Amino acid sequence: MNNWPHAPPHMLEKSGIYMVTCGTYQKLHHFKSPQRLQFLCDTLTTLASEAGWTLHAWAVLSNHYHFIGQSPVDPKNLATWLAKLHRVCAIHVNQLDSSPGRQVWHQFWDSHITIHTSYLARLHYVHQNPVKHGIVVDAAQYPWCSAAAFEIQASKAFVKTVYSFKLDKLNIYDQF
Repeated sequence: MNNWPHAPPHMLEKSGIYMVTCGTYQKLHHFKSPQRLQFLCDTLTTLASEAGWTLHAWAVLSNHYHFIGQSPVDPKNLATWLAKLHRVCAIHVNQLDSSPGRQVWHQFWDSHITIHTSYLARLHYVHQNPVKHGIVVDAAQYPWCSAAAFEIQASKAFVKTVYSFKLDKLNIYDQF
């Protein structure tokens, strides 16, 4: 039997902060309308909460999403609630497109963030993802991202600190 992993390994051994990225199959833009983006965003935040995950940042785009979340004591439920998220959202867009059974999602990548400055840089990255992809000039104007809430709810000093981190040296899979 071959035990070599066919996808990114998910080393969900310790509770803590994780960054997760997931893309659609073949990078197709299944969530291109405001209604579809809202459905994906609402479903992501609802299922994360139901699974005991606290989201610190998220960005939902038409063919991928990123989030940073605090896991519950046992983070191993990540794959289960992401599978539910993907199933619910795939069924929804497949019904809208009259494409039952079509594969919508590809795979997800996760990383356990253990260094404070890495956490801050990744918060910046996730909040600025709609800007990175050329969708908006100001991430706070993108409704399917947590940047606006972050800028309102966090202290001005913390926002300034997070946004001061350079993004060009981060090694994050985001080929969408």
